[in-house]
Amino acid sequence: MNDDGPQAPNPGRPAGATRPPRLTEIADGVFAYVQPDGGWCLNNAGMIADGGAGLLVDTVATEARARRLRAEVLRVAGAPPRLVVNTHFHGDHTFGNFVFPEAVVIGHERARTDIAAAGMHMAGLWPDVCWGDLEVVPPSVTYHDRMTLHMGSLRAELIHPGTAHTTGDTVVWLPEQRVVFTGDLVMSGATPFCPMGSVSGSLAALRTLRALGARTVVPGHGPVGGPGLIDDNEGYLLRLQRLAREGLAAGLTPLQVAREAGPGPYAGLLDAERLVPNLHRAYAEERGAAPGDPLDIPALFREMSEHHGGRPACHA
Repeated sequence: MNDDGPQAPNPGRPAGATRPPRLTEIADGVFAYVQPDGGWCLNNAGMIADGGAGLLVDTVATEARARRLRAEVLRVAGAPPRLVVNTHFHGDHTFGNFVFPEAVVIGHERARTDIAAAGMHMAGLWPDVCWGDLEVVPPSVTYHDRMTLHMGSLRAELIHPGTAHTTGDTVVWLPEQRVVFTGDLVMSGATPFCPMGSVSGSLAALRTLRALGARTVVPGHGPVGGPGLIDDNEGYLLRLQRLAREGLAAGLTPLQVAREAGPGPYAGLLDAERLVPNLHRAYAEERGAAPGDPLDIPALFREMSEHHGGRPACHA
């Protein structure tokens, strides 16, 4: 297949990938917690703090990592957060909720349902990871479209952008600081992943993000950046749609298209094997499936592993 899609940056492995993550201030009272290198299960989190009030955006995948995150929060804020917001249901963003028992956990209503249904499924995908003695804690407060939270003088808007990475995504927008925590709607140096959500919905969500006018974008995985990260993810998704249309017209399966087309201009992104399940979602939508219609995710994970030559590495 001819591939003339837009060129994405080729960051490879971020420098300093072995350094322990730390909370770094990116605006007054706003901190990002970036876990190198941003691959499978190495997600980002964030903290918003003003005086004694604090909000944590996402937790992390393992007990050890969650306790390290808690220590960082106490170092910077002096107290545990009162609120935890989960951007979606995946375990790398939620398994650490139980390490913050003082906090009220908030998420989209579908995220609560999906966390309860998924349980410890992610841990089963990588049985060799030392997950620790985890306890699944779903949100106890949910919302439907939007919610406003106040931490002292700081204000955070929770926005559900529709079905995108999952059916229950949340964006955390700080309008005064022009900072947005995107969850996995945006990846930085890592391949987007939307088989549990929607390709078209992800593109619509990126348009919603762009309209906010953020100056600083904290992605779900990978280094903090600017609005150009939105453009990078959009380019990948547009290519995905084009490959699906061409593959269907040629009578090829998603796996055949992935083998023939490869990652193309996105070869520098981590976890390129995600192309296979992403193509399955794009194929389903080209055939008329609605965003979020369920796919056989375990089967797609097996096919992705076959394409990759083995189970993708998870360094959580």
